[in-house]
Amino acid sequence: MLLKCQPYRLEFKHPFGVSSNIRKETPCVFIKIEAENRIGYGEACLPIYLGEKVEETLLFFKKSKELFRNYDPTLPLNFFLNEVDRLATGHHAAKAAIDIALHDLYGKILNKTYSQMMGIPKSKPRATSFTIGIDKEELMEQKIKEADAFSILKIKAGTTQDKELITRIRKFSDKPLYVDVNQGWKEKEFVLEMIHWMSEQNVLLIEQPMATDRIDDMAWVTEQSPIPTIADESAKRLSDLEHLEEVFSGINIKLMKCTGLREAVRMINFCKRKDLKIMLGCMAESSCATTAMAQLMQFADFVDLDAPQLYTNDPFIGLKYDKGRVVLNDLPGLGIAPNPEFLSF
Repeated sequence: MLLKCQPYRLEFKHPFGVSSNIRKETPCVFIKIEAENRIGYGEACLPIYLGEKVEETLLFFKKSKELFRNYDPTLPLNFFLNEVDRLATGHHAAKAAIDIALHDLYGKILNKTYSQMMGIPKSKPRATSFTIGIDKEELMEQKIKEADAFSILKIKAGTTQDKELITRIRKFSDKPLYVDVNQGWKEKEFVLEMIHWMSEQNVLLIEQPMATDRIDDMAWVTEQSPIPTIADESAKRLSDLEHLEEVFSGINIKLMKCTGLREAVRMINFCKRKDLKIMLGCMAESSCATTAMAQLMQFADFVDLDAPQLYTNDPFIGLKYDKGRVVLNDLPGLGIAPNPEFLSF
């Protein structure tokens, strides 16, 4: 089994603004794992707020190669995932890339889709939100027009002008909104006031309104909130969830945070046991990792998997978008392949 990697920069159609920064591109590293004349593909997407860099990700992949040199086809997928997770703490995106590539590889070797391999129903087409980054009014109008096919918009908030932001958006669209604050609000009374106001503006949920260390304040807000509060930065892996079940209404699960599909399934099962809402999100990945996450759409209350629509140079072919819905194909593995127009390795 051979592992090869390729750094890449995904380029946004428009500068992408959140409460803490604006960026024009997202660095990532794509990998492929080869065995039995099959290739599985994976992605480590590395936005700055994840805190993982390209150089250290490449070093982790170099270290991981030793695990695959003596490939034994009788070894289960979980054997390799356990060994990769034990290599070092952190490196969540790198671990996610290997997890994605191995699921894709094993499916192709078995000639089964992910759902067939895992014994679960295939995800039917689901509506996803479309993200509108913080920007000037005329550019936001343009972005909203570009999202005409999508039935839900996701808004990046967390500024001192959030009411003005929503009011401005309502000039151009009355579609329901997801609002992602990215820890941008400070005082719990202000947070609750904003949530009540936004609930009257057809906002369906509020994502990570406060900093990750504001546990007691966030629990107070959630108890009184008229709409679901969703943890993002507060919830990375399964081990984080035990402390959050009465703090938030639900969890935004992302492959780059949680180390991949295996951990995402474990988190979904936890949420179902604890009656927590499930949101499936992405960190602005290409169609490679976004298609991987879309395999689990049938378990989600909320879907936010629009990232490939935000780029000009998506280097993978996988999921499709039809009238604002995410649609999977029936190809073996995860149904992903490089787009030769942008990537060859």
